[in-house]
Amino acid sequence: MEQGNRMNNHGGGKPPKMPRFNMSWLYVIILISLIVVFLNGGGDALGGSASKKATYTEFKEYIEKGYVLSVTANKNDGNLKVYVAPNHIRDVYHTSAKNVGPAPYVEVQYGSIDEVDKYLDNMVKAKKIKSYNYVNEKGNDFISLLINFAPLIIFFLLIWWVSGRMGGGMGGSGGGIFNVGKSKARMYEKGNTLGITFKDVAGQEGAKQEVEEIVEFLKNPQKYTDLGGKIPKGALLVGPPGTGKTLLAKAVAGEAGVPFFSMSGSDFVEMFVGVGASRVRDLFRQAKEKAPSIIFIDEIDAVGRARSKNPAMGGNDERENTLNALLTEMDGFGTNSGVIILAATNRVDMLDSALLRAGRFDREIHVDLPGLNERKAIFQVHLKPIKIDDTVDIDLLARQTPGFSGADIANVCNEAALIAARHDKKAVCKQDFLDAVDRIVGGLEKKTKVMTADEKRSIALHEAGHATISWFCQYANPLIKVTIVPRGQALGAAWYLPEERQITTKEQMLDEMCSLMGGRAAEELFTGHISSGAMNDLERATKSAYGMVAYLGMSKTLPNICYYNQSEYSFQRPYSETTAREIDEEVLKMVNEQYTRAKNILMEHKEGHNALAELLIQKEVIMAEDVEKIFGKRPWMSRSQEIMEDEQPKIDDTVKELPEVQAAIKEHEENNKNAEDKQDDSRAEDKQDKSHAEDKQDDNN
Repeated sequence: MEQGNRMNNHGGGKPPKMPRFNMSWLYVIILISLIVVFLNGGGDALGGSASKKATYTEFKEYIEKGYVLSVTANKNDGNLKVYVAPNHIRDVYHTSAKNVGPAPYVEVQYGSIDEVDKYLDNMVKAKKIKSYNYVNEKGNDFISLLINFAPLIIFFLLIWWVSGRMGGGMGGSGGGIFNVGKSKARMYEKGNTLGITFKDVAGQEGAKQEVEEIVEFLKNPQKYTDLGGKIPKGALLVGPPGTGKTLLAKAVAGEAGVPFFSMSGSDFVEMFVGVGASRVRDLFRQAKEKAPSIIFIDEIDAVGRARSKNPAMGGNDERENTLNALLTEMDGFGTNSGVIILAATNRVDMLDSALLRAGRFDREIHVDLPGLNERKAIFQVHLKPIKIDDTVDIDLLARQTPGFSGADIANVCNEAALIAARHDKKAVCKQDFLDAVDRIVGGLEKKTKVMTADEKRSIALHEAGHATISWFCQYANPLIKVTIVPRGQALGAAWYLPEERQITTKEQMLDEMCSLMGGRAAEELFTGHISSGAMNDLERATKSAYGMVAYLGMSKTLPNICYYNQSEYSFQRPYSETTAREIDEEVLKMVNEQYTRAKNILMEHKEGHNALAELLIQKEVIMAEDVEKIFGKRPWMSRSQEIMEDEQPKIDDTVKELPEVQAAIKEHEENNKNAEDKQDDSRAEDKQDKSHAEDKQDDNN
């Protein structure tokens, strides 16, 4: 890709670029200089063992003092290699042993080989040296030089290789580590080479509508410029992790079919000063050369964080310089004709206000967690490569995964396939998906936990209490499954289909609170004691009650008051101690009222609750159908089910819209009208005949 870009830049009648100094020549010059140093005797200090030249007299003194370990005599060049004993290296070289190599020696020029032979023989007999030997070979200066040079040659080759790798990874066209200021963005010549379009982005219809105009402008800019419109500078994709922000940006590039530059916010950050700003400028330069094009910066909060007013308190000059360069490139004196910047973040509150203003990021597109119907569409996309059977209910899966992002749903589908493969199934069934959701939400089943009969009964009564209360509270979440099998940190669990309400009333929140208190109430009523198993229920109920009183103004004592403090670093409560006491009292009163209500409902349905608990002890896992057999059909329809039924097209309405059916209906209505008119006429005649008969009877009388 980079090679192709360089080829394109040299064409098109542009003036030839000036030749650039190649760093390879610098390495060659350094290498030649070192060779010269080695040839002049400096190689021994840099590689191999140290050597020292000495006279024949000094050689005899070394032997007499016991400094010599062994001697090697070369008959061809008349040299002696006198190897020094390790404990006398400092006496000979006046330095430590680690500075002279593993086998340091002294070079000595001798005159007569016979004299040397006689002398060395006497020294061995006198035990002044251990041994001596002779060699008859010519010294190979080139090999010796190569041996001395070997560490340095390897070192420079390593530098050469590393610099080449760094240069390639940074998107530079050469120069290695000296090309660090070049952009690291991955460029796709045509965005549609990614193979991603809007069809691959399920749900997020609102976000797709927002970015479709950007795609249309890139495809047909004349349509907008004729009316005086300007290209939007940028769009910021905001949303929780896993909602598809990056996927949506790739789909925009795929739909537009223009060059696409993808880069992470952290790629601008480097240990060298000024590198981030240089990379920003290089990125925009490349994008302008390929205009119209798209620049996508993922996780822009890494570089676009709000600038500190006091640099001494946590300021970062390098990051702020990078941000300043980005601001200038997005809306400076120069024009970015045909360059659109897309960015994604899940921390929009941390971004600098100058980055968010109109003219830089003109649009802030919210990519939220998918709703019910959007989750259904996402499931349909991720289920395409998976072999499923007829038992899989996509509507149920969509209802059972509230708050799941697109990435979470993809994980559910993958986990279900793994579970099915683990059980040697040919297709993924409904139970595999339910197990996958349970695995992700609740954790792994722990069937190895040993429980006594009393513990098992207590857990069964607790979970049956939750199920009973939720069944008889109108606004409680619909029950789907109850289990007493330990999963994760929980000893048992009741699984619901949470209602995704746009607004929540006080009655709905109280019903949910009552359902939470059902477990503790069942323990107290039917076992005579309470346990630590209700800690999570109590925590959730307390938080809900506190939110109702302090934030939502749903209490009788403190109505229509909100004490919500938006400040992140506030160390003071926005209410007095007296108000705090009133809030605590109101929360306690509200929770206890729902606890009493839960006990009353359980006592009213005592037989059904006990039957449900016994069924739980026997089967360990029961479904909503089992609860329905005990308590009867739930009288209320859930909100999700109501939405599903309303949005499904009715066959009768579709058929009625056909022309031939409309004509038949009209004819049928006319026939019914004629029949009714005839019936009315006959009734009127009957009344007249009856009145005439009565008159005649009166006359006779």
